[in-house]
Amino acid sequence: MHAPIADFLASTASEEVTDTEEEAFLLFSQEIPTTNLGFVDSRASSLDVTIRGNEYTIHQSPTLLSSARAGGTTGAVLWKITPRFAEWISSPTNPLWTHSLLSSASVVTELGCGISALVALALAPSVQHYIATDQEYVRRVFRTNLDANVSVSSAASASGKLKGSKTRGSSRSTSKGKQPFKATTSNITFTTLDWELDQPELLKGCIESESGSHLGHGHEQGEEEDRGFDLLLSCDCIYNEALVAPFVRTCAEICRLRPAYEPSSEKTSQARRQPTVCIVAQQQRSPEVFETWLRETLREFRIWRLSDKVLGDGLKGGTGYLVHLLLARGKS
Repeated sequence: MHAPIADFLASTASEEVTDTEEEAFLLFSQEIPTTNLGFVDSRASSLDVTIRGNEYTIHQSPTLLSSARAGGTTGAVLWKITPRFAEWISSPTNPLWTHSLLSSASVVTELGCGISALVALALAPSVQHYIATDQEYVRRVFRTNLDANVSVSSAASASGKLKGSKTRGSSRSTSKGKQPFKATTSNITFTTLDWELDQPELLKGCIESESGSHLGHGHEQGEEEDRGFDLLLSCDCIYNEALVAPFVRTCAEICRLRPAYEPSSEKTSQARRQPTVCIVAQQQRSPEVFETWLRETLREFRIWRLSDKVLGDGLKGGTGYLVHLLLARGKS
């Protein structure tokens, strides 16, 4: 049944978005704090970041950021929204947790994770498995950051268990001999994901190739294999109109690996699996790019702008950041 989603939406006063121009005008007519492009410090080779009392050392690649690499380099450094988002999504008081949309059994995937690994480091200790995806150039520094913060992740994992337990990935990367690595917390996997070429239904296969487990298989005889995810995350991937269509298409393909959200049938639905909840966080930059994203997204998803009550001080309205919850529409 889909009751947890309906309860979450009803109790958090999150507002459904139905009109692109109205939403863009409402959000961009407000005064937006100046955050430049949004880097924390693009010249530093490492940064110290605190998330929920845990200290992380995050390595960056300023040289790569300033290179002329084809395909972009924005993931080479830490962006200001990322620590705020990591703090919010991993907090046990986050309504996603208190309404059981996230739990210790959840399987999560992230698009455009960047080099910091910060969201994975903060959230993975509290969930079953976390798949981080991005372009291949991110892999080395991402792994460096996992290794550098192993003790933090281990401590967070122990604490979490006590409390309660621009590109799309496939086996293509493994066919070139680049196996997903077993990260510092054993439930984090990095894999490449080409938004225009790869097949999202193969994402969970990288977990099996790494650990030999069968995470996506049905638990009961005759139950269909679950290739989908409980939660899909994206943090500051929307800054270029050319990326919007493949990004939205990838989000939709991943979310449709699970049932669509059908509120009219939630009382009687016998579906065992919840729809995938997609959370998209972004910095307010260009209203034109935002409108393009919103218009494209509304074709595939129902969208709710999360309320200040849900987001707290770090991400609420007026901070210069936006967070929307997406639920895939049924195929027409």
